Amino acid sequence: MDSNSDCNDKKKSVMQSMLLCCKLHISESRNREALELIERAAKLDPETAIINIFSDCYYNRVNYTLVSYVIHDSTGCPIYSPLHQTVVAIVGAAYDAINLEQHSGAHPRLGVVDDIFIYPLARASLDEAAWLAKKVAADIGNRFQVPVYLYAAAHPMGKALDTIRRELGYYRSNSRGIQWAGWAQPEQVPVKPDEGPDVVSQSRGIVMIGAHQWIAMYNIPIMSTDLSVARRIAQRVSARGGGLPTVQTLGLFHGGDTTEIACILLEPNQIGADRVQNHVETLASQENLDVQKGYFTDLSPEMIIERYRKLISNSTN
Repeated sequence: MDSNSDCNDKKKSVMQSMLLCCKLHISESRNREALELIERAAKLDPETAIINIFSDCYYNRVNYTLVSYVIHDSTGCPIYSPLHQTVVAIVGAAYDAINLEQHSGAHPRLGVVDDIFIYPLARASLDEAAWLAKKVAADIGNRFQVPVYLYAAAHPMGKALDTIRRELGYYRSNSRGIQWAGWAQPEQVPVKPDEGPDVVSQSRGIVMIGAHQWIAMYNIPIMSTDLSVARRIAQRVSARGGGLPTVQTLGLFHGGDTTEIACILLEPNQIGADRVQNHVETLASQENLDVQKGYFTDLSPEMIIERYRKLISNSTN
């Protein structure tokens, strides 16, 4: 077997085992032209795969799930992932196509690119996910001059995402009590960012970037337009409100006749969607409200890996 064949086999092995997953949450879902520009940027590098796209018109928000491999040097330190430049290219396209001052939706946000999660998959580690998150954060802060906040394993002290969000006023709606519209925060950020300037561009906002083991997003529709009730249920479900451990929730408006309990499951293997669903149904019944079956906003890690490997196998055959 020649050296080129050995090299190709080794790269193929890495591409299928040392994987990082990136979820980008972007504040737009209604402008098809803007989304097409973003998705073109996501496809520039064939070694990064778009695994899933989840869009919500009421929240005016889209989530992209991307996967690629990570390569190490001779000492075992990560040195390269195609995800790095792909994510930066997507962020640049989003800033070119979207103006936060013209955006409104029923989901909180503080930036055009609101949140970037990096997760390890297969045999990759959380350290490698944190490495990529910090590399991406430095590039975004310097190149686009936006404040960047690190969280979880990417933050030096492991600061939690919801803590940073509260410090920055993320959860305070500014339009009719149910919408987030434009930029309503001070131009000078109240907390020093980890990367980028202390002053906010009102057209771009800020971005939060973190690394974490797998987190599941699970939303449960409530058949009521009474947002105060949805928020009360959400509070009682959340760990912060004395409910389920490792569960974070928001009660949000979601269309003409429903509200929604939007849940972040920080440890989905311990406190899963079924348990959250049952708890919400119990609390909603006390308010004489009907609840629909919830839904995940992304695939499972196993399904993401399977889809990635199929895409890579098809592209190399």
